[in-house]
Amino acid sequence: MRMKELEIDSQNILKLDIMKLPKSCVIVLSGGKAKITELPPFAETKIVTHQGKVKRVKWDEGEEF
Repeated sequence: MRMKELEIDSQNILKLDIMKLPKSCVIVLSGGKAKITELPPFAETKIVTHQGKVKRVKWDEGEEF
């Protein structure tokens, strides 16, 4: 799996050490869950939603020629 689940504590607080995050990343919050993933160097990243919730995250990767 590409996305890593982040811990949300019992008080519904998400704590992140920004110095430990990848240089380029995305954090997705939906339905009481939080996930993080590093963004690839060359890609189109789509966040697909359904009824106000994140259904999936899709990557269309490529490489410069």
